[in-house]
Amino acid sequence: MSPHAENSTHKRVWWKEATFYQIYPASFKDSNGDGWGDIPGILEKISYIASLGVDAVWLSPMFDSPQIDMGYDVSNYEGVYEPYGTVEDVEKLIEACHKLDMKLILDLVVNHTSDQHAWFKESRSSKDNPKRDWYFWKPARYDKDGNRMPPTNWRSYFAGGTWTWDEHTQEYYLHLYDKTQPDLNWENENCRKAIYDSAMRFWLDKGIDGFRVDTVNKYSKVTQFPDAPITDPSSDIQPAAQFWCNGPRIHEFIKEMNDDVLSKYRTYDKKPVVTVGELSLTPEPEGVMKYVSAKAKELDMIFQFDITHLGQGPPGCDNKYDFAEWKLPEMKRIVEKWQTFIEGTDGWTTVFCENHDNGRSVSRFGSDAPEWREASAKMLALCFAAQTGTWFLYQGQEIGMVNAPKNWSIEKEYKDVESQNYWTEAVRVSEQGIDPTRKKRIASGLQLMARDHSRLPFQWNSNVNGGFSTGTPWMRAHDLFKEINAEAQEEDADSVLSFYKRALRLRKEHKDVFVYGAFELLDPDNDNTFVYRKTYEEKTALVATNFTSVAQPLPQIGSGMKLLASSYSKTVSDRLQPFEARIYIDY
Repeated sequence: MSPHAENSTHKRVWWKEATFYQIYPASFKDSNGDGWGDIPGILEKISYIASLGVDAVWLSPMFDSPQIDMGYDVSNYEGVYEPYGTVEDVEKLIEACHKLDMKLILDLVVNHTSDQHAWFKESRSSKDNPKRDWYFWKPARYDKDGNRMPPTNWRSYFAGGTWTWDEHTQEYYLHLYDKTQPDLNWENENCRKAIYDSAMRFWLDKGIDGFRVDTVNKYSKVTQFPDAPITDPSSDIQPAAQFWCNGPRIHEFIKEMNDDVLSKYRTYDKKPVVTVGELSLTPEPEGVMKYVSAKAKELDMIFQFDITHLGQGPPGCDNKYDFAEWKLPEMKRIVEKWQTFIEGTDGWTTVFCENHDNGRSVSRFGSDAPEWREASAKMLALCFAAQTGTWFLYQGQEIGMVNAPKNWSIEKEYKDVESQNYWTEAVRVSEQGIDPTRKKRIASGLQLMARDHSRLPFQWNSNVNGGFSTGTPWMRAHDLFKEINAEAQEEDADSVLSFYKRALRLRKEHKDVFVYGAFELLDPDNDNTFVYRKTYEEKTALVATNFTSVAQPLPQIGSGMKLLASSYSKTVSDRLQPFEARIYIDY
């Protein structure tokens, strides 16, 4: 028996074996020609989604919002942004998913609201309003010359400070993200109860199957609000995540959320709802396990972002988009770390390489050169399909969508608030001579890693705007939509789309070893190939992938192993072809 066979003791639950498909509603399908994707558009394509073989849909925020941060600035948890549709449309989507044997989860965005939310409007109306303490308000500080200063020197995620002055009440309010996204004060019990009712029970009562929980480890702040150490002497604001990430009451809050709300609900087929948390800045497995241990009764699983942050500087710093070259062993060690940390535990993990906050995986981890695009997409599909945990795919990943062309203007075509804030800052410090090369460096980083790339309209066909909309899209359609689109790939048995469907079938057919198997990294220091072994009781699989555009020697396979799948239609006996992935298995 394998020394890793203890992994087979993981309790089997529907969401562990499921593959989730993330939909970014603004960019998926526009049904009425207004340039915005919408829920009726998703309903038009529900059969396409089901045909992929996925088990659940994660719908990114569709709530009422001013859309400063693409719906992550919620102005009404119980309403739907009008261009997306209505609450009734969401109810239809829930029903349509369930009829096709798919689950539906929504985003839960409750670290902050929009400044247009009724709660915040009340809170800022006066210092004695009953909801004043639902957000963080602090008086100004003053320097020795009498100049007004924010309560702390903290730097926000979107560049700039974390405090904004409110002229009406003469105090500052806290926001870790944009100034239009004030942070909710989870220390206030009435605030928490309102969150549970409005953002959670409202939708759970309509039959959704769980939540992807946004910024889940930021609800608890260090409420003494100390200044951050000065790590950047050239700036008045400093990285300060240690004061708002994994704070002193965070586990208490999440456990309460689970006990008071989530534990009371089951899905349409009587199975428990699921939670997957966005857990940033938690680099050690011991810290992650506190959230995902089944015994702790907090979250079912989390997204840990080491893999998608390859090449980035730390979030909250001015070098986030200052690209740093990385080598394949770094990726392999990351995968190994988050594949193995659940072994012998009651925790669970996730598998993903794309989402709405990052550049496209083909462009970042493979090659988006015309001759290698498809090979790279298939290689990545097979590499991740065999990994232990719950697999999350992002819309367009299954057809091999790539980053925006590098000749697109950042000022004109990039819409994301974070991209624009970082770009504005880079232009300023370059032109002022503070850092003359930053503009060029940040441009290169944004062209590779910006959130905008994943938000380009889905490429359905070769018609105008790639079939996304008959009107003017809110974001420009990719120049390559005639070459990369779902309609053409559905008719091609050798396409990226067809390959993803096969990979999903293989994952289900061999779920024991792929979903639940123990992971063992082989040849960790090889800069060109990524090879790992999966074991489950007496079953073994070997995955070999070539991350380069040059053929590489085939690793030793071992007796009794037979080829299960290759990302190439024809294999070569002694080597991996450029960007080829293979899986061998003992039957």
